[in-house]
Amino acid sequence: MPVEFLGIAATNDGSETTPRSGAAFDKEYTLRLARAHEDHGWDRVLFAYGSGSPDPAPAAAYIASRLERLEILLAHRPNVSYPTFAAKTFATLDRISEGRLTVHFITGGNDHEQGREGDTLTKDERYARTREYIGIVKKIWTTHEPFDHEGDHYRFHDFVSDVFPVQRPRPAVSFGGSSPAAYAAGGAEADIYCLWGEPLEKTAEQIERVKAAAKAAGRTDVPRIQAAFRPIIAPTEELAWEKAYRTVGAIKQRRENGLVRHHRDGTPQNTGSQRLIAIAEAGERYDRALWTPTAAATGGAGNSNALVGTPETVAQALLDYYDLGVDILSARGYDLLGDAIDFGRHVIPIVREEVAKRDAERAARGPQALTAVRG
Repeated sequence: MPVEFLGIAATNDGSETTPRSGAAFDKEYTLRLARAHEDHGWDRVLFAYGSGSPDPAPAAAYIASRLERLEILLAHRPNVSYPTFAAKTFATLDRISEGRLTVHFITGGNDHEQGREGDTLTKDERYARTREYIGIVKKIWTTHEPFDHEGDHYRFHDFVSDVFPVQRPRPAVSFGGSSPAAYAAGGAEADIYCLWGEPLEKTAEQIERVKAAAKAAGRTDVPRIQAAFRPIIAPTEELAWEKAYRTVGAIKQRRENGLVRHHRDGTPQNTGSQRLIAIAEAGERYDRALWTPTAAATGGAGNSNALVGTPETVAQALLDYYDLGVDILSARGYDLLGDAIDFGRHVIPIVREEVAKRDAERAARGPQALTAVRG
């Protein structure tokens, strides 16, 4: 099966280890970082969402209009706009990008962060709303006749859009979460299910939960699986581990200096972050290269488990996840630009070459081998 690489489309050069050098939306840096991904073998980049951050949709449109190949994963929180409006925004962006858009729907795992923009629903209520929202957006993308909607969270009448995506039947929908409510919603609606990097055994368990949720929703297919990591690479193992410890030191220093926002009560509410903290408390190193102190240092904040080693070690670690059924590999370093270039030069080619070998071997064994991989 094909393998794809997802990077980050940051709008400034700040990270957990270094403060940004300019404005929150640095137009030149945003383009430079995206172009580095396009030039070094990445497939798409994520435009993330934060309550006070630059709006990712126009930033994505800016990049899409200037690059020819790089695909876009646009993060969107349903609480910030009505689905009729959002569907038109996404369709317009798919037009601008000539069919290079995927939309990542974020339900929101932190009540305080959601409340910053007026969202007062409980987590389970948010997942129910997201599921309804995605269904509406999909219908708007594919329906050319006016229709009404009477749901638990949205009601409208006689709506039809006049702008439709380039992609047929529609752009892909991406989704993530590790709670039962998340599996139910994503299993029903997602084309891509996103996981944060965990040990191989736990990742395999999550994949099975996603498959079960899709089956329970009446689907005959299953979402593609994406897993996200923070690679820390260097020419030798010794240098990579030195770099890893420096990275954790820098993360801790910025948090101690109050330069990074914490969870309001110090404890994450979302299941995914709770899982990362529990994994870190149980051990620092797992499998071939997974390292948890970066997650522990951030309090389990988002994609935060590292893969540490030489490019060859990190590539083989990623292939271990590929062999589980993960065919979208998300990676983001701490020096956003430099690490995107290094990863693209030194890791992506190894993984692509090995995947091509695996695919050739499976093809030679026949259709049953290919079916077994997809599960």
